[in-house]
Amino acid sequence: MTEKTMPDFEVNIKIKLSALWTSVTFFYIYGDYFELYIPGKVQGLVSGVNMLDSPLKLFFASLLLAIPASMVFLSVLLNSRLSRGLNITVGIFFTMVTTMVGIASIGSWMAFSYVFYAGLESIITSTIIWYAWSWPKQLDKV
Repeated sequence: MTEKTMPDFEVNIKIKLSALWTSVTFFYIYGDYFELYIPGKVQGLVSGVNMLDSPLKLFFASLLLAIPASMVFLSVLLNSRLSRGLNITVGIFFTMVTTMVGIASIGSWMAFSYVFYAGLESIITSTIIWYAWSWPKQLDKV
Protein backbone atom coordinates (compact mmCIF):
# COMPACT_ATOMS: atom_id res chain seq x y z
CA MET A 1 0.00 0.00 0.00
CA THR A 2 1.43 3.35 -0.96
CA GLU A 3 1.20 6.27 1.40
CA LYS A 4 -0.05 9.47 -0.15
CA THR A 5 1.55 12.62 1.15
CA MET A 6 0.58 16.17 0.62
CA PRO A 7 3.28 18.06 -1.23
CA ASP A 8 4.96 20.83 0.69
CA PHE A 9 5.99 23.91 -1.23
CA GLU A 10 7.89 27.07 -0.44
CA VAL A 11 5.62 30.01 0.37
CA ASN A 12 6.80 33.35 -0.97
CA ILE A 13 8.10 35.65 1.77
CA LYS A 14 5.62 38.35 0.73
CA ILE A 15 2.71 35.98 1.35
CA LYS A 16 4.14 34.98 4.74
CA LEU A 17 4.47 38.63 5.77
CA SER A 18 0.96 39.42 4.56
CA ALA A 19 -0.46 36.49 6.53
CA LEU A 20 1.39 37.62 9.69
CA TRP A 21 0.04 41.17 9.31
CA THR A 22 -3.45 39.73 8.83
CA SER A 23 -3.10 37.75 12.03
CA VAL A 24 -1.82 40.68 14.08
CA THR A 25 -4.62 42.90 12.72
CA PHE A 26 -7.21 40.36 13.90
CA PHE A 27 -5.61 40.31 17.34
CA TYR A 28 -5.88 44.11 17.54
CA ILE A 29 -9.59 43.81 16.76
CA TYR A 30 -10.10 40.97 19.25
CA GLY A 31 -8.33 42.89 22.02
CA ASP A 32 -10.52 45.93 21.48
CA TYR A 33 -13.64 43.79 21.29
CA PHE A 34 -12.98 41.89 24.51
CA GLU A 35 -12.15 45.15 26.26
CA LEU A 36 -15.86 46.00 25.91
CA TYR A 37 -16.59 43.36 28.57
CA ILE A 38 -14.73 45.34 31.24
CA PRO A 39 -17.30 46.74 33.69
CA GLY A 40 -18.09 50.38 32.91
CA LYS A 41 -16.40 50.36 29.50
CA VAL A 42 -19.58 50.54 27.40
CA GLN A 43 -21.00 53.28 29.64
CA GLY A 44 -17.80 55.26 29.05
CA LEU A 45 -18.19 54.86 25.31
CA VAL A 46 -21.80 56.03 25.45
CA SER A 47 -21.08 58.98 27.75
CA GLY A 48 -17.90 59.99 25.91
CA VAL A 49 -15.72 59.49 28.99
CA ASN A 50 -12.92 57.35 27.54
CA MET A 51 -9.40 57.56 26.19
CA LEU A 52 -10.59 58.52 22.69
CA ASP A 53 -12.69 61.47 23.83
CA SER A 54 -12.01 63.85 20.93
CA PRO A 55 -12.16 63.71 17.15
CA LEU A 56 -8.39 64.22 16.94
CA LYS A 57 -7.61 61.33 19.31
CA LEU A 58 -10.04 59.10 17.44
CA PHE A 59 -8.43 60.06 14.13
CA PHE A 60 -4.92 59.23 15.39
CA ALA A 61 -6.10 55.89 16.81
CA SER A 62 -7.76 55.13 13.45
CA LEU A 63 -4.60 56.12 11.60
CA LEU A 64 -2.44 53.99 13.89
CA LEU A 65 -4.56 50.87 13.32
CA ALA A 66 -4.84 51.50 9.58
CA ILE A 67 -1.09 50.89 9.27
CA PRO A 68 -0.98 47.15 10.10
CA ALA A 69 -4.16 46.57 8.09
CA SER A 70 -2.49 48.31 5.13
CA MET A 71 0.62 46.17 5.58
CA VAL A 72 -1.48 43.13 4.63
CA PHE A 73 -1.60 44.26 1.01
CA LEU A 74 1.52 46.46 0.94
CA SER A 75 3.67 43.44 1.84
CA VAL A 76 2.53 41.81 -1.39
CA LEU A 77 2.04 44.86 -3.62
CA LEU A 78 5.36 46.69 -3.12
CA ASN A 79 8.61 45.65 -4.73
CA SER A 80 10.77 43.38 -2.61
CA ARG A 81 13.27 45.99 -1.43
CA LEU A 82 10.59 48.46 -0.32
CA SER A 83 8.42 45.73 1.20
CA ARG A 84 11.37 44.41 3.19
CA GLY A 85 12.33 47.82 4.57
CA LEU A 86 8.76 48.77 5.40
CA ASN A 87 8.11 45.46 7.16
CA ILE A 88 11.21 45.89 9.29
CA THR A 89 10.41 49.52 10.16
CA VAL A 90 6.70 49.07 10.83
CA GLY A 91 7.35 45.76 12.59
CA ILE A 92 9.80 47.40 15.00
CA PHE A 93 7.39 50.27 15.67
CA PHE A 94 4.42 48.00 16.40
CA THR A 95 6.50 45.60 18.49
CA MET A 96 7.48 48.56 20.69
CA VAL A 97 3.90 49.90 20.82
CA THR A 98 2.30 46.57 21.70
CA THR A 99 4.97 45.80 24.28
CA MET A 100 4.31 49.17 25.96
CA VAL A 101 0.53 48.61 25.81
CA GLY A 102 0.97 45.19 27.40
CA ILE A 103 3.14 46.55 30.22
CA ALA A 104 0.83 49.51 30.82
CA SER A 105 -2.24 47.24 30.88
CA ILE A 106 -1.10 44.89 33.64
CA GLY A 107 -4.04 44.68 36.01
CA SER A 108 -6.87 42.37 36.92
CA TRP A 109 -9.32 43.35 34.17
CA MET A 110 -6.83 44.16 31.43
CA ALA A 111 -4.77 40.98 31.75
CA PHE A 112 -7.38 38.86 29.98
CA SER A 113 -7.32 40.97 26.85
CA TYR A 114 -4.68 43.61 26.41
CA VAL A 115 -1.79 41.90 28.20
CA PHE A 116 -2.51 38.53 26.58
CA TYR A 117 -3.07 39.95 23.10
CA ALA A 118 -0.18 42.42 23.38
CA GLY A 119 2.08 39.45 24.08
CA LEU A 120 0.81 37.59 21.01
CA GLU A 121 1.01 40.73 18.87
CA SER A 122 4.60 41.37 19.98
CA ILE A 123 5.56 37.81 19.09
CA ILE A 124 3.97 38.12 15.65
CA THR A 125 5.48 41.53 14.87
CA SER A 126 8.88 40.22 16.04
CA THR A 127 8.41 37.32 13.63
CA ILE A 128 7.62 39.84 10.88
CA ILE A 129 10.89 41.65 11.63
CA TRP A 130 12.81 38.37 11.58
CA TYR A 131 11.29 37.22 8.28
CA ALA A 132 11.87 40.59 6.64
CA TRP A 133 15.41 40.85 8.04
CA SER A 134 16.31 37.37 6.76
CA TRP A 135 14.66 37.99 3.37
CA PRO A 136 16.45 35.87 0.76
CA LYS A 137 18.95 38.06 -1.11
CA GLN A 138 18.05 36.74 -4.58
CA LEU A 139 14.48 38.02 -4.10
CA ASP A 140 15.77 41.44 -3.07
CA LYS A 141 16.63 42.20 -6.70
CA VAL A 142 13.12 41.53 -8.02
